[in-house]
Formats: sequence, C-alpha cells, structure tokens
Amino acid sequence: MSEWREVELGDVATVSWGDTNTTKAAYVESGYMAYSASGPDGLLPHFDHDEPAIVVSAIGAKCGKTWLASGKWSCIKNTIWVRAVPDVATTEFLFHATRDPDKWPRRGAAQPFISQGDAKQIRVRIPSLNDQDRIGSILSAIDEVIAINERRIELLEDLARSLYREWFVHFRYPGHEKSKFKDSELGAIPAGWDVQPVGEVLEFIGGGTPSKRKDEFWDGGTVAWYTPSDLTSSAARYTRKSRSCITEKGLAGSSAKLFPEGSVLMTSRATLGKLAIARGDSTCNQGFIVILPNACFGTQFVYEWLASEAGRLEQIATGATFKEITKGAFKKFPILVPESSVLEAFSGHADPIGEQIADFESHNEALKETRDLLLPRLVTGKLDISDIDLGVLEPKEAA
Repeated sequence: MSEWREVELGDVATVSWGDTNTTKAAYVESGYMAYSASGPDGLLPHFDHDEPAIVVSAIGAKCGKTWLASGKWSCIKNTIWVRAVPDVATTEFLFHATRDPDKWPRRGAAQPFISQGDAKQIRVRIPSLNDQDRIGSILSAIDEVIAINERRIELLEDLARSLYREWFVHFRYPGHEKSKFKDSELGAIPAGWDVQPVGEVLEFIGGGTPSKRKDEFWDGGTVAWYTPSDLTSSAARYTRKSRSCITEKGLAGSSAKLFPEGSVLMTSRATLGKLAIARGDSTCNQGFIVILPNACFGTQFVYEWLASEAGRLEQIATGATFKEITKGAFKKFPILVPESSVLEAFSGHADPIGEQIADFESHNEALKETRDLLLPRLVTGKLDISDIDLGVLEPKEAA
C-alpha cells in the first residue's frame, strides 16, 4: 500500500453548513431527498446538490451521526455537509474515515453541537487516491449488501403482516367464501372460531434479575439475558446477541427463567409492546412478558397478533411512575382463536417467511461485525487491502 499522511479535514474537503433557510416544515411528499439533524427523513421540491457528500448531524440526539448522500439531494439547517477536494481525497473514503460519531468533536452538554471550525480541524489519515478508492469501495460494498438485505427484510415483514391481516382481520382465509359469522366481544367472527382469555390458550412467563452483588451470577456467563434496551435499540424481528449474560448459578439462584427458541418477547414496562422472537434458549429481566411456543398457535401468528394488538394492549397498562402491562391483565386479554386447520395453514405460509427474515438478519449481523472490524484498520492503514477475503460481500440469496 501507499504512504499514508495525516491531514485536517478542511484541507482535503469542502466543509459547509446545510441550508439554514429551509426547515423540516418545508418537506413535501414528493421531490428530492432532504437530510436534517435526524437523518434522511423527508423530501423537498428542490435539490441543492447532485454530487455525493457526507452529511453530518450537527446538533441534538444524533450529533455526529453521518450519512453518505448521493443522487440529487439537499440538507437543511443543523447539518454540515462535506465533499472531498478532487485529486486530493475521495468523499467515499472520508465518509468511512469519519463515520464513527466519536470522531466529531462536540460542544455543549444538554444540547451537544458541532461547530464548522471544529469539523474542519478533524484529523484523518489518507493514502493515495487509488488506495482511497479501493478502501472506500470495499466498505461501501458491505454497506450495499446490508442495505439489500434490509430491503428484503422489509418486504418480507410487509408480506407477513399483510398475510395476517388478510386472514385474521379481514377474514379472507382459504375457504372463507363458505363461512358464516357470529357475534363476539371482538365483533363478528367466523362460526367455529372463538374468543378466549389469553391465559386459557397461551402459556407465558415473566423474567428476573440475578443479584448484581454476586459475581458468580455474572462473571463468565453464557446464558443470554435480555433487558428491554436490547430490543428498543434494534428493529430486528429476532433477538440479537444480548448485551449481558448470566451464569447457570445466576439462573438457578434468581427468579429468571429459561425460555426456549421460538418464544416471543414483549416489553411490558415503560416502553410497551416492543417485540422479538428468541433465536435460542434465553432469559430476561422483569421488563417482559414472554409467550412460550404453542403447539396450536405458531410463533409467527403470536408475533403478528401482538403487533396488531399494540394499541389495545397499551390501554390495559397501569401505573403512575411508569406504565406496565401486568401478567394478570394480560391473562384476561381476549385473543381470537381460529379453527386449528386455519392456524396450521397460516403457519405453512408464515413460517418460511419468518425463516427467511431470520437468515437475512443473521447475515446482516455477520456483515456488520466484519465491517466494524475492518473499518478502523482499513482507514488507518493497519490492514492491507490484499489481505481481505471479498467472499463475505456476496449477497445472500433468499431460501
């Protein structure tokens, strides 16, 4: 690889404020992508740029978060945009070299912000233009595969949601043409179906927290132990690696309970109704209701049912300091009980969709781990490009 040199960002790139005359209120439903301090979350009827650039959130909760803007786009107030000087650096490389939010110096405490002067003084190490191109392309290729998988996951999620609504909300399931209807507490439902309290048809448990004063409950733990923040920090359908693990002694010496793969976790305190499906045997703290696998109700059905009932479940939450869905209230909550043949047929369609989502999510986890391992070493010259196995960049095909 070529020689690397350390430079200030302002010496190798144009650093400028976003359009301070345009506000988020100017967004419209059609037009060109616009970036605010919270990210690419709107469209404007005009564009200010048609060349790639780094957009940086310069104030607030996402201060230091970066996006690589391309196509025709604009960025509004409270953002900074950065574009490499031609023949000196590449914007793609600079994006990866500065994508760590901690790279951007912040001022202020209650409302952190990045000044344009501080942004220009950020120091980065750059190799030759050719090596910048190669490094940027490798890291962006990983990002692109992740983005492709995310689009596939979104389509599959929409498919699962639509299938559930079609069958169990609009009652257009196979053979529905011959169905007769009857009244129930949930409204008209097909004859032969029923409405029962959750506690009559589903088994569910809560969680527990081993004593933090006993090191033997935590040190070297291998049993996944989830907290609500594990779910709220992720948009995934399936659980990711838990931030904390407990030991077998911690499991035996506390109210934490082991639940099997396929269980559906629902946050039941403070943040209500965040869902995830357990990938393996796991435990959790008291902030959950965990619905265990059921021979009649498939995991995908339970997940979609809980998602569809989010509003009504929130209504049964109680508490002054923070809202909680108690196990007692959940036990009495009504659930539609379709005929077993319909549930079985639904699982036949929904289970393969869930499996594909799980595969794509796992693939993305592996790609992100690879990217996060490579990135700091590539953008500082500690890893030679020729040492990288590019096979990891192959998009995963749907099953």
